[in-house]
Amino acid sequence: MSHSSTPDLDDEGGAVFEVPFEAFFDAPVDAGSANASSSPSSEPTAVRRASAPESASDSLLDSEPRRALRAARQSFARPAVRRDEVDERESFDAHDRARAVEKALEDGGDGYERTSTMRAARKANAAANSRQRPERSLKGRALGYLSRREYSRAELSRKLMAYTDNADELEALLDTLERDGWLSDARFAESVVYRRASRVGAGRIVSELKRHAVGEELIEEVSTQLRETELVRARAVWKKKYGQLPETPAERARQARFLAARGFSMSIIGKILKGIEDSFEDGFDGD
Repeated sequence: MSHSSTPDLDDEGGAVFEVPFEAFFDAPVDAGSANASSSPSSEPTAVRRASAPESASDSLLDSEPRRALRAARQSFARPAVRRDEVDERESFDAHDRARAVEKALEDGGDGYERTSTMRAARKANAAANSRQRPERSLKGRALGYLSRREYSRAELSRKLMAYTDNADELEALLDTLERDGWLSDARFAESVVYRRASRVGAGRIVSELKRHAVGEELIEEVSTQLRETELVRARAVWKKKYGQLPETPAERARQARFLAARGFSMSIIGKILKGIEDSFEDGFDGD
């Protein structure tokens, strides 16, 4: 079989040779054919792919990664700085930060900053602003506390002691606040009852009032009012938690401990947990 001097090339640059149809079938091999097959002219033709000779396209392929890298770098190029139409005298945080980024881009930076650096800058700005801001007076601090919630005189005094060394000045201020109606132990006790009475008993509320150094006369008055509604409030708390009477001594003890921990008296607990012997109260107190 004769071949042309220049073989055809496929899409990938390999040489394509023509193969006779008989080459795909097995044929008996004799000595003559074996000897003949040893010669280059009688060698069976097979599909062979030869690499195309190197050309200028190979050198172009070698530079392809460089072109891709160059294109990637161009895609991440720094955008042009855009100037917003803003008032130069305007001084708020967002505008200041934007101006800082713009200046960094103009100076050749990348517009990014370390978190620690930004935190230090914010602290420095806060310190500068605090130095420029006039210090709040003792009365201003007291009114700031009282604007949030009610305080007892003793509690507010403990709060303000950190801002003054003059005890006489502090006492005079507290007297003025009480005289003007800003500070009131009675209102403080009323607010405690309003916030806590639906969840705890009189014992817990009285303990809280004593902790805030409310007067004994006021505490006794609040305690008397709470005792009148103690059974109703305790039953509501018990019903929300359990709702069913205990069937075993262990369950009775568990429910009793729950109510006692919330400040309800044992007489009230005994009325709620019906069927409890008279000796149960003494035994519970002994534990």
